[in-house]
Amino acid sequence: RLCIMRKLPSVLARTLTSGTSASPGFPDISEVRSKLRDIVGASTNWRDHVQAMQERKALHTLLAKRQEDLPPRRMKDSYLEVILPLGSQPAIREKYLNVHNSVRFGRILEDLDSLGVLICYTHTKQEMQQRSPLSIVTALVDKINLCQKIIRPDCDIKFIGNVSWVGKTSMEVKMHMLQLHDGDYSPVLDATFVMVARDPENKRPAFVNPLIPESPEEEEIFKQGELNKLKRIEFSTASLLKMAPTAEERNIVHDIFLNTLDTRQEGEGTVSFQSRKLPPNSVWMEDAKLKGLEICHPEERNIFNRIFGGFLMRKAFELGWATACSYGGSRPFIVSVDDIMFQKPVEVGSLLLLSGQVCYTEKNYIQIRVHSEVYNANTKEHHTTNTFHFTFVSENEVPQVVPKTYGESMLYLDGKRHFTAVMKEI
Repeated sequence: RLCIMRKLPSVLARTLTSGTSASPGFPDISEVRSKLRDIVGASTNWRDHVQAMQERKALHTLLAKRQEDLPPRRMKDSYLEVILPLGSQPAIREKYLNVHNSVRFGRILEDLDSLGVLICYTHTKQEMQQRSPLSIVTALVDKINLCQKIIRPDCDIKFIGNVSWVGKTSMEVKMHMLQLHDGDYSPVLDATFVMVARDPENKRPAFVNPLIPESPEEEEIFKQGELNKLKRIEFSTASLLKMAPTAEERNIVHDIFLNTLDTRQEGEGTVSFQSRKLPPNSVWMEDAKLKGLEICHPEERNIFNRIFGGFLMRKAFELGWATACSYGGSRPFIVSVDDIMFQKPVEVGSLLLLSGQVCYTEKNYIQIRVHSEVYNANTKEHHTTNTFHFTFVSENEVPQVVPKTYGESMLYLDGKRHFTAVMKEI
């Protein structure tokens, strides 16, 4: 096990019961996106998407003017269980299978993203409204921690989740994934996503139903959601793009610089600041990267006719995995995903440029940063859409990645910060 699962919220824990097959009442993961289309009224035909979005404008009148006007909800009101029947329906395995005969984690990211949105629509559902006036989109992936190295492709998977914290216009969603082994569902991962609600045209924030905890356990879960929000603000405030490194971090960078100086004498005992040499069993950071390009076709659009966030996560993860595999020279296993911020939507037809970078290493661990940007061929402009952070563990010990420039040193320190945060969780 890579990590010890935190105690599941009581609302979820009650469902972790034994069983040899999926319960008949559970919806299939394939139904999730069709349910989302029904809730929003999205078109299944790309040619009709403009008209479908125009029709949503009329839903503006259904938006609440104040959060107080919306009925409070409980955690169990948004609770959902969904089955991915890899064991009981072998026909769907091919889509989820990788070359190592285990489940493609990128596909799991897609499913988590869709489920998180459906959970939020369940929380905000109004009985008298057939269609929701809200546009609910993924704002960030706070963290996904895994406690199994291998996800088997021939056993059913159960996803469970509910809204765990609510602000004025945002919702935190806790989700857990379990897999059927010997008649019992065993934990595989837990995930925390943050979703935001916007108006029918996805232009302005919209209020969501408040959340009322019903027990001391739920109070604790709700408080943790508030703490998570404060941690994110603190982490963002201390970003190396805004503040100088700490004294300890400056010493780390200086030690790396001194260890890479070429101390061969040049004339009378002088050492050049420009002359650098690579320490043994090390790789320059500039040589530890991979790049990729995706054309964003209509097939990958979400219910709001932007590129599906799960697709972006899958592509970023797969490039990150390839970067870790190329760097370490052996099969890497995902340990954690954290701090994925969806900064800008990606339009259908965009050219999506992905850049994977090894930014920190320690023993068998590889910290990968994948930068995603959209290139507009007409204006020749680049815009950052996402930054992804993945922690992998390799089968063998990996070389030390070494920054050479100041900018690379900041990437190194940022990677170290993410790695340290992940290690505290597991």
